[in-house]
Amino acid sequence: MSDSPEAPRLGDRFAEALAYAARLHASQTRKAKSTPYIAHLLGVASLAIDGGADEDEAIAAVLHDAVEDQGGERTRAEIERRFGERVAYLVVSLSDSLTDTSDGSKKEPWQVRKDRYIAHLEGADRSVRLLAACDKLHNLRELVEDHRRLGDEVWTHFSAGPEKQLWFYRKVVGVLTRDGRGPVFDRLRAALADFERLVEGSTGSK
Repeated sequence: MSDSPEAPRLGDRFAEALAYAARLHASQTRKAKSTPYIAHLLGVASLAIDGGADEDEAIAAVLHDAVEDQGGERTRAEIERRFGERVAYLVVSLSDSLTDTSDGSKKEPWQVRKDRYIAHLEGADRSVRLLAACDKLHNLRELVEDHRRLGDEVWTHFSAGPEKQLWFYRKVVGVLTRDGRGPVFDRLRAALADFERLVEGSTGSK
């Protein structure tokens, strides 16, 4: 393992975030499979760390779904208390399913949430864009793999069908890769191309 000055230093705060995320998401699984949800969080964190994330960014990667999935404002406040204002800001900025209740129990309509998330990314800082790219890269790769396993049945596990999913990912990847440079963004473009072929092949959309 590299011990160079450029290597991200992950200490006790990151270890605490891993344990906290594991508890928060203990009963949650990924869509279309029984895989524990923590696998996605670890995957996103791994991509972020490989992409040069600092400790705050790595912690936010592990906790990026905590607010929207596990308690809303109450969880955001706890994240700020435990890990600081910057981590809490990053986690909220990565929430593409923002809620209209303080406890996170009621989500707004899919299109409303996605339009707002895309608009937010337009003005997002480097940290948010890196972490969002890692999240969407991991999601796209899993969607393609799940479709290989389940076929078109995979779409029944989502609140939006393949055409809407393709619209969303095209918009998000377009925003993130407009100025994004580096391996994460290159892989994100490639993952979108794989997803486009999947959707166009299964629905006939162009």
